[in-house]
Formats: sequence, C-alpha cells, structure tokens
Amino acid sequence: MTIEAAGAGALLAILRNGQALTRTELMQLTGLARSTVTQRLDALLDHQWIAPAGDAISRGGRPAVAFAFNAGARIVLAADLGATHARLAVTDLTTEVLAERSQDMAITDGPERVLEWLVQEFESLLKEAGHTLADVCGVGIGLPGPVEHSTGQPVNPPIMPGWDGFDVPGWLEPRLGAPVLVDNDVNIMALGEHWAVSPEVEHLLFVKIATGIGCGVITERRLHRGAQGAAGDIGHIQVTTDPDRVCRCGNIGCLEAVAGGAAIAEQLRALGEDTANSRDVVALVRTGNPAAIQMVRQAGRDIGEVLASLVNFFNPGEIVMGGDLSEAGEHLLAGVRELVYSRSLPLATQRLTIRVRQLGDRAGVIGASVMVIEHVLSPNAVDRSVAG
Repeated sequence: MTIEAAGAGALLAILRNGQALTRTELMQLTGLARSTVTQRLDALLDHQWIAPAGDAISRGGRPAVAFAFNAGARIVLAADLGATHARLAVTDLTTEVLAERSQDMAITDGPERVLEWLVQEFESLLKEAGHTLADVCGVGIGLPGPVEHSTGQPVNPPIMPGWDGFDVPGWLEPRLGAPVLVDNDVNIMALGEHWAVSPEVEHLLFVKIATGIGCGVITERRLHRGAQGAAGDIGHIQVTTDPDRVCRCGNIGCLEAVAGGAAIAEQLRALGEDTANSRDVVALVRTGNPAAIQMVRQAGRDIGEVLASLVNFFNPGEIVMGGDLSEAGEHLLAGVRELVYSRSLPLATQRLTIRVRQLGDRAGVIGASVMVIEHVLSPNAVDRSVAG
C-alpha cells in the first residue's frame, strides 16, 4: 500500500455520516498532520469516493473547501429472491433506490435458470437507472434458505431443489463483473429494517413469517450469523400446539410446519377456502373471515411461544415482524404479544417493542444493498481500492 493511500478508508468512514468537513476539521477529529490528511483526501478524490461540497465554508479570510461522501460514486445491485417472487433494485451508496421491480419467479426452477433471469433483469434495471455494469461496485443477493455466507453457497435448502452447494458468486461474478455477496433472505431483511428504521436499537430480532419462518439477529448493531451462518433458524424449533405435524425438514412439530403461511393456507384449503399461499391467507383475514383470523391469531401465539424463550435468552430491545403474513397486522401481533409478555421475564420485556416492519417488501433489497455497502466501504476495502 502506498503512503498516500494508507488510512484513506478511515477518513472516508468519518465522511460517510453525511456532514461535509474541511481539512482543518478532519485534522482536529483525527489528530493527523495537514499533509497526511491532504494525501488521504487526494486518494479518495482520485477514486471519486468523495467530492468537494457545494459551498465553501468561510470563517473570515479565504473560504475553506469542505469535502463530502459521494453517494453516487458507485451503484449496487440488490436482489431479494423468495420462494415464488423476487424484488430487485439498483441503489446508490446510501441505499437510495434508483430503480426497482418486483415480479413472480419460482426458486424451484433451479440455480442456473433463476440466475440467468436475474442477470437479464439487472441489465434491464441498469438501463432504466441510466447506468452500466462498469458502475457497479457489488451485488447483494438474498436466498430463501440456509446460506454459508463466507462462500455464498446454499446449504441443504429445503425449498430450493438443485441449489445445495451451488457456487452463486462463482456463477454471477464473471457475468456481472463485480463481487457478489449472498445471505439468507431474513438476514438481509433484518439488515434493511435496522439500517433504515431502527439504527439506534442495539439488539433486534427480525422475524419473517411467509411460506416458512426465520429470524435475523442484530446484536450490538451488527448482524449475527453464527458459526456457519445458521443463526436465527427458529422455524425448526418444536412447539407444543401440534407436536406430531411433519415438517418438510423431516422433523415433527416444527414452528414452520404449524404456524408458517403454507401451513395456514393448507388448513384453510381443508375448510374449502381457495388459499394457495400466505398472501391468500392475509386477503381472507382482511375480509373478516373468522377461520382465517382465528388461525392467524393462533399462529401468533405459536410464534410468541418460541420468541418468549428468545426474549429471556437474548433480551432484544425490539422485535420486528416481517414477511407476507405480517400484513395481517394486529391479528398476528396480538397472538405474539400475548405469549411473549406472559412467558418472558418482566425485566426482559420492560422496554421491549414488538412491531410490524415499516419498509414493507423493500426491506430485503435495502438490506442486500447494506450488505454490499458495508463490505465495499469498510476501511480496509477502501484502502485496497485506492492502492490499486
């Protein structure tokens, strides 16, 4: 690494807070010499990571030039792939969405067919946003199954035939010309909701309730993935409501098999309702269907039974309910709150907030963008980029 480039990433980290700063202010913040600050600023300017702010700052005498983070220096491609639909987006380096789309897609079509479709959609979105692949600094992908984050490979995903061990980054990177990061969909949703809505919360659980059930864990404002990336897989914890129900994982009594959107839709079909998925269940709830409301409320209790244990163990400050079934709103929340507050310790629930997601379907793509941004703009990564 050259002398001029050393430590440029740390300077960029300071400027990323959105406030324009002069050389003198940066010297005061860092304790570095003017020549060192100038060298680092020049390296960041050369790579367009920063730009002079619109107005010079004058405190008498010659106005000082202020520098600010250049959010448009690069762009990010983000995808949240679900079991039956996907949302894609192009964002800048502050996660502002420049172009996006949502459409049906079957993850069961297999990795090569789905990823080929994804590349075509990304190219179309780039054109819509007025950019090319040359502007892309990274690609973030969320998948509806367990993912080993370090390799980007799905690991025995129950609803993704043909994806087990598939090298998603290895397949996509040559075609998109940028690094590809992959995680499970609930983790990127947790990242997105925390980044955009609750950045002040140190410990947060994001619970996705859709076809399946999963949980993203934020601890000390950072995503906790666990040793192999399997943290938060609460959908396969056994519950007491229906301990003999067989789950698609092969075990019995799993939370997902009892309270997941697919399970509720199946129960409603047995009563003669035309429900194929979680969204159909929510539509019935909104019409006031008594059976649907009762089942969703019970699903909330079942989920609350598991979350009560997590609240006692992890003591989060906030629990966010996401996924398609969360659109049932208070009918679901009432069941969750009933069990969490009755079975958790008073100290653990004293300041606990339980709410529905605020980003809606955007949480995943925002989180996928955050995953890339935090990787690309880490001080070490920036130092490497400006060093060439």
